[in-house]
Parts: sequence; C-alpha cells; structure tokens
Amino acid sequence: MGKLYDRLSEDVRFVEGLKACLNCGTCTAICPAAEFYNYQPRQLVDILQTHDDDAIEALLKSETIWYCGECMSCVTRCPRGNAPGLLITVLRATSQDLGYFVESEKGRQQLAIKRTVGEWILKFGYCLFPSEILPEMHPEQGPIWEWEHEHLEEVMQRLGANYKKAGPGILRKIPDEDLAEIRKIFDETGGTERYQKIEDYSKQKAVEMGIHLDNGMNNDYIHKIYTTNNNNHGRKE
Repeated sequence: MGKLYDRLSEDVRFVEGLKACLNCGTCTAICPAAEFYNYQPRQLVDILQTHDDDAIEALLKSETIWYCGECMSCVTRCPRGNAPGLLITVLRATSQDLGYFVESEKGRQQLAIKRTVGEWILKFGYCLFPSEILPEMHPEQGPIWEWEHEHLEEVMQRLGANYKKAGPGILRKIPDEDLAEIRKIFDETGGTERYQKIEDYSKQKAVEMGIHLDNGMNNDYIHKIYTTNNNNHGRKE
C-alpha cells in the first residue's frame, strides 16, 4: 500500500465508505454533482482502489474532490455498500491537512469558506449572519440586499427576528458560554488546528502567486478566489 492510502485508511469514515466495487456506475448515475460537474464517483473509487500514491496525490490536488455535495445519494444505491460521499469527506480533510487544496481553483476557495461560514459559527453561533454578508462581496444580490444590509435592524424587526438580542427567537444573540462550548468542541476535534492549516497554506500560496493576502476579506487573494473561474468545471459530454 502507498503511504497516502495508509493515511486515509486511519479514518473510520474511509474504512466504512470503501468496500469492493463492481464498477457498475450506479453511483455516478444517481449523483446530482455528476449531472453538472466533471465528476464521477465511480472513478473516485477506482483511483483509491489502486493504492497508488501518485494517483491519490493527484486526486488530493485536483478540483474533483470539491464537486461533491455530500448528499449521500450514492450510499443509497451502491449494491456493495460503498459511500463515495464519505470518502470525499476524508479526502477533503487530508487535502487540507497536507496543503494540497491550494493547488486547485475550487480548493483555494476553502479559505473564503473558513473566513466566512467557518468563523461566523465560532463568532455568532450561526453559519450565516446577515451583517457579515457584505454587498460588495456579493454583487449578485443586487441593490435590494444593499438596502436591506444598511437597514438590518428595521428589516429584522419587521420579520419578527430577535436580532442580536438576548432571549428566544430567530437570530438571537447566542450566550457567550455556548459560544465557548462550540470553540471547545472545535479545539478537541481538531477543527481549530485545521482552520489554522487552511490559513497557513493559503498564505504560502498567496506569496507563491504574488497576490496580497491579509487577515480580512477585502484583499486581492480573497477577491481572486471568489471571482476566478477557469470554466473547466462543467461536465464534458
């Protein structure tokens, strides 16, 4: 076995997700991502079953592992009980831990996800928080969101939300002790360490690409990974 395969095999999700494959293609036939992206779960399993380090490393550096929506439709259809969606979770985690994610366009977007959804969970207790969805970063939202963003307190009150306030209700303020507990969970499960790896490897890549990256969202590297599209992601007929 290759060293990368051995490393992947240490994760129980990998052990549970990879069994004998008939190469029937049922997982690809049912996969929503395969309908639109250049992605086939069957090929993913084929590569992993080779135990070949070079092939697995190329997979970890590729766009392929970032197309899956992890809906687990593949699990419900596989006649041998394989779970390509679970394998994807392990491949993504390994790609982040080893810094391979920065070698693909979709992989580099992990920094944007970490600095938005990831940090909002720790800061606010929500994966999406209205005040942080900046109109300048999301022009597709149009002028309506720009107005709503400027009048969030009024809008949230009209919607019946308990916005940023103590007590029950939608978008209420999460108590500090609960946020501390979430951070503790991240610390104990390796989430905090992985967040730091995403930051460190992204900063190295920014230097390599000669693009400015600081600790905020308004910098050249973040804007590039938000807007760049090589147009090679779509399914090829």
